[in-house]
Amino acid sequence: MLDLLLQALGDTFSPMSKVFIMLFFTGFLLELDAFSRISRLAGPLVSVSHLPAVSASSFVVSLGSALAANTMIAKLKEEGHLSERQAFLSAIMNSVPVYFRELFTYQLAFVIPVLGIFVGGAYALISVATGLIKLTLVMILGRTYLDADAAPNTRISASCSAGTGPDEASLAKSSASSSYVRRERYWNAARNSLQSQKRIFLRIASLYFIMTFLVLYLSQEGILQSLDVAPLARLFSIPPETIIPLTIYVASPKAGITLLSPLIQNGGITEIKAIMVLMLGSLFMLPFYALRSLLPNYTGVFGLRMGLSLVFVSTSISLLVRMSVLVALLIAT
Repeated sequence: MLDLLLQALGDTFSPMSKVFIMLFFTGFLLELDAFSRISRLAGPLVSVSHLPAVSASSFVVSLGSALAANTMIAKLKEEGHLSERQAFLSAIMNSVPVYFRELFTYQLAFVIPVLGIFVGGAYALISVATGLIKLTLVMILGRTYLDADAAPNTRISASCSAGTGPDEASLAKSSASSSYVRRERYWNAARNSLQSQKRIFLRIASLYFIMTFLVLYLSQEGILQSLDVAPLARLFSIPPETIIPLTIYVASPKAGITLLSPLIQNGGITEIKAIMVLMLGSLFMLPFYALRSLLPNYTGVFGLRMGLSLVFVSTSISLLVRMSVLVALLIAT
């Protein structure tokens, strides 16, 4: 048990260090009203979705780190600047850029060269389609449930926080001491950011540690590894020789893809069957990934209730896309 606690603590330290830095950094930028400038890049997207302008800022941040973007959304929700629906849809939207980032860092760099243009390309398109479906869902739900008039005009600026730095008019008038005023403004922004982030960081870190420990414990007890893919493989008429790469794919997609590649190249399995194997493997792999990665991230940032809802919705969309492709291929063959 002590070993598990130490491992959970070690697994928590690295991501939570990044969370602390990003919480401070986003709070600092909010104090300086910097996000009002970069939010224009994603403005049309959130406008169509009836989301507030700050959701555009978090979407831009999520291009680099979804975790950083979500901590920003969680802070604004906690301070009352975002409703629960706005925060929920913003968090779903923040999960979209990773699909397009992985198109270059994973699909084009690894999957397509290993599996070939047809199988690898189909795998990549299915992944990108999942992201587009999530984005479409955000637009539909946003237009259905969010206020069309108020949401796009919501603006989060330094004035939303108590004790913000000097006002802009006084800064303009102080041209003689502009350097001093600038340093004072940055110092006040940093101090206010640090002060306002402490409580949310402690909540995120504690929940992340608890959920990480829980997942490690379930893994050690063999509960997460007890999945048997053989019955489903037979149900979907998957060739017996693919059982090993299919099983390994659940634990490590890269390893499973690597083992599947020779079967495709030597004609041991058709390309259609290979896609079916990948989709079936995803049906097992995605819940495992959700427990191991998404659950600590979302519950740590948004709390247990909203975090579980986000994990359920995000994973369900991914599973439904894979299941739809699998069933369509099964019918076609």
